[in-house]
Amino acid sequence: MTNHEYTAPAVHPVSGIRQFGTILCYELKGCLFNKIFIGFTIFMIAAIAVITFFPRIWQLIDGSSSSKNPAVTAQQDGQPTDPVPEQDGQPTNPVPDTDEELPVMLVSSNTAEHTQLLQESFPAAFADYQVEFTDISLDEIKSQILEEKAACAFVLDSLTSYAYYVKDLSMHDQNTTIANGLLSNIYSTDIMMRAGMTAEEAASVLAVNMEHKTVNLGKDQAQNFFYTYIMIFALYFVILLYGQMITTNVATEKSSRAMELLITSAKPVSMMFGKVIASCLAGLTQLLAIFGSAFLFFQINASYWDGNQLISSLFGMPMWLLVYMLVFFVLGFLIYAFLYGAIGSTVSRLEDVNTAVMPVTMLFVIAFFITMMALANGTVDSMLMKVCSYIPFTSPMAMFTRLAMSTVPSYEIAVSIGVLILSVIGVGVVSAKIYRVGVLLYGTKPKMGAVLKAMRKV
Repeated sequence: MTNHEYTAPAVHPVSGIRQFGTILCYELKGCLFNKIFIGFTIFMIAAIAVITFFPRIWQLIDGSSSSKNPAVTAQQDGQPTDPVPEQDGQPTNPVPDTDEELPVMLVSSNTAEHTQLLQESFPAAFADYQVEFTDISLDEIKSQILEEKAACAFVLDSLTSYAYYVKDLSMHDQNTTIANGLLSNIYSTDIMMRAGMTAEEAASVLAVNMEHKTVNLGKDQAQNFFYTYIMIFALYFVILLYGQMITTNVATEKSSRAMELLITSAKPVSMMFGKVIASCLAGLTQLLAIFGSAFLFFQINASYWDGNQLISSLFGMPMWLLVYMLVFFVLGFLIYAFLYGAIGSTVSRLEDVNTAVMPVTMLFVIAFFITMMALANGTVDSMLMKVCSYIPFTSPMAMFTRLAMSTVPSYEIAVSIGVLILSVIGVGVVSAKIYRVGVLLYGTKPKMGAVLKAMRKV
């Protein structure tokens, strides 16, 4: 391994700022005009447009097809339609007799004293069947079901014991569930009547309506779940995508020896910070374009989504939650981007990029899975999540999830953000030193000890 010691030349602060601005503009332009960046952004905006405009488009299609109805067309063309029978001098629509179309349900009961209640209750509970009470034998009931003269049958030994007969039991068959509730009510009514209550009194007791209200003194987890879910996934994909991009760009410049030319006209620190900040701005621009378009398209079609509470609530994110989302997103992106940039400076070959970034990627993936498991299980205030709220590599997702899904004291949020800001600055400084040394280390991948030794000379 060939190690080139590098001592940064003294550069005037104004000159350093200009260098940073030049590199930032160059890198940002490269990110924003990247074909993959543009293509993915356009694809996402188009997909969101199709989804948000779908109810409007479907209504137009459905409206145009209904206008082709023969009866409607005939009326529009002035053609006579089929005569409608009149009743009491007023035209009425014919009501088809659907009794013959309904499947037959046989009911056989050995409880003669409850026959009247059963005859009143079963047809009302099973409105999709033509309920017929019978006293034929069990063999005849089975024969009718096998011959498909009847769809099913209930044979009652008592109000608490019966047999249900059907030819082919469907996985969606809910008849026994309905019958259990029905017979339970009849049994309760019978007990009350035997105790001296009238049928009306017993019915009023069984039909009592329970009134309740929910008073939420904290956060509505059901409502904020989708905000949190989207933010965590957005942070996950952006960090992995742009972090890998930073590492690859740095490694490409270094492997092509372009880095040696660049550092003669710009400080390595300005180069790294320019790349990281440019990637962060590009990621924010992409997210703002996607989510901004989604919000705009939803506002245009808001009236078509009134019946969908999920979609309507998704675009009703509180402003305070959006502010926290941006804060944790930017800080979380920066702390990982600095690490990716520093690691990229120590790689001499592109083939080693994936291996080099694996520890940082695994750290981020672990933080992601801890947060998602807590979010799925509803344990956002567990001890593990509280601890992760103060660890800078996990707090961008953990603390945001906690404050969105539960009530978190203000001082805890302030401490978490403060620790995260200090960590970003610290990681940025250390990463800048690694970058300054790493860009001039060629050959095999340098060991951490060699990097630290070289950093002390900077």
